Amino acid sequence: MSKSQSMSLLVQGYEVVIGFETHTQLATQSKIFSRAPTAFGAEPNTQASAVDLALPGTLPVMNREAVALAIRLGLALGSHIAEESVFARKNYFYPDLPKGYQISQFEIPVVQGGEVSFFLGDDKKTVRLVRAHLEEDAGKSLHEDFIGQSGIDLNRAGTPLLEIVTEPDIRSSAEAVAYAKELHKIVTWIGICDGNMQEGSFRCDANVSVRKPGEPLGTRREIKNLNSFKFMQQAIDYEVRWQIDQIEDGHTIQQATVLFDPDTGETRAMRTKEDAADYRYFPDPDLPPLVISRDWVEQVRAAMPELPRAMAERLVRDYGLPEYDATTLTQSPAMAAYFESAAQASGQAKLVSNWIMGEVSRRLNADEGDIARVPVSAAQLAALVGRIADGTVSNNAAKQVFDALWTGEGSEVDAVIEAKGLKQMNDSAALEKILDEVMAANADNVAQFRAGKEKAFNALVGQVMKASKGKANPQQVNELLRQKLG
Repeated sequence: MSKSQSMSLLVQGYEVVIGFETHTQLATQSKIFSRAPTAFGAEPNTQASAVDLALPGTLPVMNREAVALAIRLGLALGSHIAEESVFARKNYFYPDLPKGYQISQFEIPVVQGGEVSFFLGDDKKTVRLVRAHLEEDAGKSLHEDFIGQSGIDLNRAGTPLLEIVTEPDIRSSAEAVAYAKELHKIVTWIGICDGNMQEGSFRCDANVSVRKPGEPLGTRREIKNLNSFKFMQQAIDYEVRWQIDQIEDGHTIQQATVLFDPDTGETRAMRTKEDAADYRYFPDPDLPPLVISRDWVEQVRAAMPELPRAMAERLVRDYGLPEYDATTLTQSPAMAAYFESAAQASGQAKLVSNWIMGEVSRRLNADEGDIARVPVSAAQLAALVGRIADGTVSNNAAKQVFDALWTGEGSEVDAVIEAKGLKQMNDSAALEKILDEVMAANADNVAQFRAGKEKAFNALVGQVMKASKGKANPQQVNELLRQKLG
């Protein structure tokens, strides 16, 4: 365990211990053991084949693409990819589980070990992984549309999942959310999952326990199906407080599966938690061991994109960016590509970074937009940044140009600058004339500055900018004014 993890923040004198299980729906066209489609939103039971329905005589056949996507994750997280892994039957009864068991992996998973690293503020954290195993999803019970009955929709039955399981390395709700966001970024970046949490493509379960520092691990309760980062933090915070209150009141924690209710902000027990023995795992006799050749692993590796962590390191190295900028700009492949295109065209990497993290992100957030469909192209941003760098426009004037580009009022940077009369005054003779007039009209401020009051200088600069209608170059104003004031 890293030093940063051992030096945990305590809550009311207790250490929080969290492990994560994340069900990642794999981006295949068909299900893991059948040819039924996996598209979201179809009418109930229109995407369930005879295999998904567990009709007598049907046999599962492994989806090769699901395995390739599992290999991708293993490569991205530095895991060991097992040459041979085994599918098992996980036995339990539920109305939306037609076979009476789920095909999963137990003793020998396909992806073993690995880690996810991320920043929480300035601190680098690392969460170790136990495994990632392939399995099929169950169907869905529908309670809202039926009075006194439940409907069963088997469209999801057999959808391929990769369950990613961590060691209990997480020590706060903030760390848990940062881990989940980083994992979400990785699985979408490498294209194995669409990451749509509302549609259930990326579902997290948090195993939460508390203990006094130095004591053995406490009894955990598993919060199921956390499908938003906001609810994740709220649920964990509530559960931690609840467990501490129980212990402080002299009660023992019972291992259980709990659900989070966003309306009340509380967790509530759903059932006592099963252990592995309760599921009576045994190897599935219908599926042979999954054998993955090293050649196949290398083929998948050759087709992998540059990973976000490696790209961030390259942006620091090649563009001289601070690590914070590089980490922010590698939130998605689209954002990274937008930055690189604008930075290369303008030669102003840091200025481009500032604009993407500032004005571009602010407007995208306000419009709930996507960087992949940003109204201002990378070429337009590069041209605008170039005009700031060469002194044609001030930063404030550039924001007006950017607004025109964003709303479609203009499409060409220089034409917008001209049409709006935003060009900075770079004529030093005209500027000196304004400076002389301002100094003559503000003799008090001149005297105060010469007496050592810096605020008086800022007042003079403000008067010059006002007299020039904001078109004077602030840097040039500062330099010339200081010269004149001696």
